[in-house]
Amino acid sequence: MLPRDPNQPHRVASSLELFFDLVFVVAVSTAAVQLHHALAEGDVVHGITSYAMVFFAIWWAWMNFTWFATSFDTDDWLYRVTTIVQMGGVLVLAAGVPRAFHGDFLLPVIGYIVMRIAMIAQWLRASRSAGERLRAATIRYAIGIAAVQVLWVLFLLIPTGPLQLAAFVAFALIEIAVPVFAEYRQQTPWHPHHITERYGLFTLIVLGESLLASANGIIEAIDKVDSLGPLISIAVLTLVVTASLWWIYFWPPHHRAITTFRRSLRYGYTHYFVFAAAGAFSAGIEVELDVLTGHSHVSPVAASLAVSIPIAIFLIGIWWIAIRGNADRVVNTVVPVGAALVLLDPVLPIPVAITALVMVAIVVVLVCRPPVARDGDAHA
Repeated sequence: MLPRDPNQPHRVASSLELFFDLVFVVAVSTAAVQLHHALAEGDVVHGITSYAMVFFAIWWAWMNFTWFATSFDTDDWLYRVTTIVQMGGVLVLAAGVPRAFHGDFLLPVIGYIVMRIAMIAQWLRASRSAGERLRAATIRYAIGIAAVQVLWVLFLLIPTGPLQLAAFVAFALIEIAVPVFAEYRQQTPWHPHHITERYGLFTLIVLGESLLASANGIIEAIDKVDSLGPLISIAVLTLVVTASLWWIYFWPPHHRAITTFRRSLRYGYTHYFVFAAAGAFSAGIEVELDVLTGHSHVSPVAASLAVSIPIAIFLIGIWWIAIRGNADRVVNTVVPVGAALVLLDPVLPIPVAITALVMVAIVVVLVCRPPVARDGDAHA
């Protein structure tokens, strides 16, 4: 398991990586469905908190594998089998998501144990052939992952409530400190184009959830409304907004955002908010449809905010890590202002209307003003 060449030309995501991502479609979809149910019942704070906790586990499991693969993917039979074992762990995690929303994290932790044991095995295997320069980093990864996994097992002993939430936050912070601990002296060789392509592919997954959610919601609502006009309006506007999110995300050259270790950490960690917001957007659309059909306990204003707040978070996140350093003053003004303007969506009685108009306006500006080349460290 020799380190991969970070300058390898034309490196793209492997078929195994694409196969690996499929199980996360299940996990993200399940988390979004549970968030939708919580918001529709008016259980906003608990629903958002539970979603944030569950999505952290999903995101972190995906990210750990992705960054390991960019450095040590050998694609031999043992690597493939170990990866498939991790996929099994993700499916167990996904099966436990509904219970996690009610404070029972047993199944997610079991799934996490499966994934983490496989990940520890990968790092230990890499340590045998990584060379003297990288051996210490691979060993620190294995030790750090194992130590934090013990904390997650102990997490099961903490009763549901504020103490459980505080413990989760503390353990999550320790979890994201492992890469810093492992690589502070010597970094593993990540491939900028490959790693950012992987993030782009996961973004497509979560954006696809929005299209799927709106399609399913509309199909279910067809027989519950007197007029198809509002349904058609939401369907069209959802497609416009989702397409705009895609356009905005892929506008900047993402590989410029991870030129240093510090920038790579910022890029990777901020994507938690980008991914989670995109997943929550799908739940917001379903809440809007529930309000339209009279199957929700929330107000129209709250339903609009369930859509616009995730979009605002998505815009600010991607602007901060990828657009800001590749844009001129106009773009760097329009995107943050647009993120604020989408929060005005409840002003109009037509759901998603202001959001769609703002998103289209941002896209028009991006089309007229292509990315600019800048010093990679200027905005580190």
